[in-house]
Amino acid sequence: MDSPTPDPARLRRSYEGDELTEPALPADPLALFAAWFADVHAFGLAEPNAMVLATASADGVPSARTVLLKGYGPQGFRFFTNLTSDKGRDLAGNPRAALVFPWHPMYRQVRVAGPVLELPREESAAYFRTRPYGSRIGAWASEHQSGVIEGREMLERRYAELAERWPEAPVGGEDDVPLPDFWGGYRVVPETIEFWQGRPDRLHDRIRYRRSTTPDASGEWDTVRLSP
Repeated sequence: MDSPTPDPARLRRSYEGDELTEPALPADPLALFAAWFADVHAFGLAEPNAMVLATASADGVPSARTVLLKGYGPQGFRFFTNLTSDKGRDLAGNPRAALVFPWHPMYRQVRVAGPVLELPREESAAYFRTRPYGSRIGAWASEHQSGVIEGREMLERRYAELAERWPEAPVGGEDDVPLPDFWGGYRVVPETIEFWQGRPDRLHDRIRYRRSTTPDASGEWDTVRLSP
């Protein structure tokens, strides 16, 4: 017997998370992000580096999807993708984006927003070489990412052709799968980073860091508490 369809309006949970208070805040939001990222990894959450990437086309049509974070630091949050995909075309015409890290099991969320820069080709090539063989062949097979295809059989046939062209090297060896010219990386340079900690009675803690606009404040951040 099929289970009854749940009513979304009746789904409720009390968030009993840790508190997030101003005296405990580091001056640099990346230090807090690193601590939270370590927490969620230790918690055992599947794909702790999964993040929602929101973009908009040049004429303002929004779009969102989940991608994987592949690095972060003072210069921004990095991810890699097909440059001709929907998100790649959005970023070509409107190079700004927002990220959401939805760490629901820990009642936490991090939001990031700012301009987006394409990574240098040598940096994308260095990362591409670290990907498993199948993922590199898959990147070539999905050259027309976001485009309409006839069916999965065509995709699998293309994969087989590429695997024959660039065979997998023996264990310990190196294969010849090159970086596709349509594939690369981006970094979202954070102008704002917001940390959300779920608390009881919907009185959540929301702390926003914003890059300081004060003269001679390069690298510094202003913090405010937001109403939940």
